[in-house]
Amino acid sequence: MTTQARRRIEVAAAVIHDADGRFLLAQRPAGKAYEGYWEFPGGKVEPGETGVDAMRRELHEELGIEVDRDSVCPWLTRDFDYAHANVRLRFYRIYHWRGEPQGREGQQFAWQESTALNVSPILPANGPILRALALPAVYGITHAGAMGVARFMVSLHRALQGGLKLIQIREKEMASPDLRLFARQIIDVAHQHGARVLLNGDPQLARELGADGVHLTAARMAALTERPVGEWVAASCHNASELAKAVLLGVDFAVVGPVQPTLSHPGMPVLGWDGFTQAIQNTPLPVYALGGMQSSDLPSARRAGAHGIAMLRGAWR
Repeated sequence: MTTQARRRIEVAAAVIHDADGRFLLAQRPAGKAYEGYWEFPGGKVEPGETGVDAMRRELHEELGIEVDRDSVCPWLTRDFDYAHANVRLRFYRIYHWRGEPQGREGQQFAWQESTALNVSPILPANGPILRALALPAVYGITHAGAMGVARFMVSLHRALQGGLKLIQIREKEMASPDLRLFARQIIDVAHQHGARVLLNGDPQLARELGADGVHLTAARMAALTERPVGEWVAASCHNASELAKAVLLGVDFAVVGPVQPTLSHPGMPVLGWDGFTQAIQNTPLPVYALGGMQSSDLPSARRAGAHGIAMLRGAWR
């Protein structure tokens, strides 16, 4: 039977985070396919189970921990074809649980950081998941046009000192020479703090300025037939159709909104959290919720399936 003809097996996997932001990987025990490989804990969804129920059951059986249903945050869904099976992996993020993890099936486990893995080999399907975990929870969007450059730079320094690690330069009204100077300042300061910077606009200009990648508008993305060259590529989306195009292009993450009313676009229709969840359902991409976001909205965003929140004004307060 060809890999295309095989039934796709539903699998639930948990990304369990500790208080330091690390995540748990478990080693597949002897006798299983890919024995010795490291993976996120989880297992097959049994008939009649939901993905959440399967994941909670597997965590109890494998690691001896208890997870409440309201502590489960849906995240990414990815299809992967192994030699022995075609699987649909539904990933959930867990921040709260009861009990101390222990290898009930004799498996080893280890707390890891995406930028400093010290276990190998990693199960092949998990490469994109580890890359997604390198993205922080907050995506700050520059607001110098409204704030003034001098005032914005003060806020930028404060945000970087506070831990901001991902920034989008988006200054639509700034003249080209000024934008180049401004962007170089942002990139230099951000890199000193270990933060990444994406330029909203032309991929070639982003590379020329030394940015870490490019952020595509929905209109620019619609005109593309292949992913731009760059370490990181993001895209703005407003609905499921645009998000599907982002997936087709192979971008690294997307921003979807507006979720809530915003000062910059008064009266514009909003998705609400239910609409946001529907728009990103089954996406393999990490997605940031945009539109009226404050830091306090992060838990709601995660429960709705978001990777994190993108903020214009909120990032600089």
